[in-house]
Amino acid sequence: MTHSFAADNAVPQLEKRSEPSLEHSALVGHSVTGTALGAFGMAAVIGVLAVFLHLVGQYSPQIGPGYAGWPQDASAGPLPAVRWFLGDITEPLFYKSDLAALGLLAGAATAWWLGRRRISWAGSLSYRSGLWPWILASASLSLMLSNLMFGWMLDAGWQPTFVPFVCVAPAMVLLYGAGWRTCVTGAFLGAVTTTPLALLFIPTLSAPLGLPAVVASVAAMSVGSVISFLVARRLPWLVLREAREAREAREAREARKFPEDGSVREGREVFAATQPVLPPSSPKRSVVNEAAWAARRVLKDFTETHFFANELAGACVILAVAAAFVLNPGLPSYGVGLLPHILFAQALTSAIGITLWRGWYRDGGWAATYASVVSVAPAAVLACGGSWQGIVGGALLGAVLAPPVARAVSARLPAGFHPVIGNTAAMAISTAVALPVLGLLP
Repeated sequence: MTHSFAADNAVPQLEKRSEPSLEHSALVGHSVTGTALGAFGMAAVIGVLAVFLHLVGQYSPQIGPGYAGWPQDASAGPLPAVRWFLGDITEPLFYKSDLAALGLLAGAATAWWLGRRRISWAGSLSYRSGLWPWILASASLSLMLSNLMFGWMLDAGWQPTFVPFVCVAPAMVLLYGAGWRTCVTGAFLGAVTTTPLALLFIPTLSAPLGLPAVVASVAAMSVGSVISFLVARRLPWLVLREAREAREAREAREARKFPEDGSVREGREVFAATQPVLPPSSPKRSVVNEAAWAARRVLKDFTETHFFANELAGACVILAVAAAFVLNPGLPSYGVGLLPHILFAQALTSAIGITLWRGWYRDGGWAATYASVVSVAPAAVLACGGSWQGIVGGALLGAVLAPPVARAVSARLPAGFHPVIGNTAAMAISTAVALPVLGLLP
């Protein structure tokens, strides 16, 4: 649940002119057209898959265990516990499937392998930071600690053991960089703050207000992240990655200017820059290019909450959870049989958000279009029993509410506080607003 550092300071450059030219109007029109075609085209593809799953699921061979009794088994045996751990990896997407987790990790690992070989078609991974292995390691360690410390409570049924995987630990790696000190510190802080807060907020916040547990879970992620980053600022072994890189660049400049042999050497530094992502309204992009970008962006939104933000990983997790549903519809998404509805609602809310807030993606910018994918849209499907009211209404309200709230909160965070705070706060606020509104509809 994050975004790139480039997005923090990305502000579209607006040219001052008395009235828009015909060329500018055409470019804006192309941007809307291409973005909408790509985003809603991908949503349609996932919608077709959802219809297929809905039909095939009725004839499933029901291979393997279902969700019923899984929490209690996870606290009693090692194999169910390992499966629960893997299921936690995709619980932020409302899938809760070990097979889906394996698909997600396989897709991300493949994207990492291809990226190391400079093969670009698989897309970027973890914002081209090169930190994906450390992000995965820290998030996995935090999830393991959460399960070890609170897994015994599964005797009473489902518990939010998944929450540390998608907030503090990976955000800490992005803020402070690679290394075991950052990895372990982020993992520990995430496990001891977010999971206990989620356990507290569910009975004291969500239940009294009649809201789903996701509101308490993402609220715990936001508050736990604030606490963790406050603590991190006081730890002497943690130095912000941007500050450290700036210092190293300054030392490198000094070394070039004053070499050890005593001579003074003036030279130009060569900086390795990543290929910039052309904005949706760039004159260098055709409608086809814009459509391709938007389609890939929808897939990215399915793994943005994991800090992967990769379209190959997104496609793999969708296919893997689809396979899990075909094998046994009683396992994914808590065994309620609504996975097809959730998939379509998630793709639809992503498509609406990307089209609506496409301007924020310009010049390397970013928008929290994924926020509804992991909160409002699936929560609305479950709350409304898979009705069209829940699917379309939740997708629309989530796409309209979550990204601007996330942007507003994140813009007011001080240095050293990752925007995951604003993104998860937006999930809690938009879900708490959207579901009661949907409940008022006939």
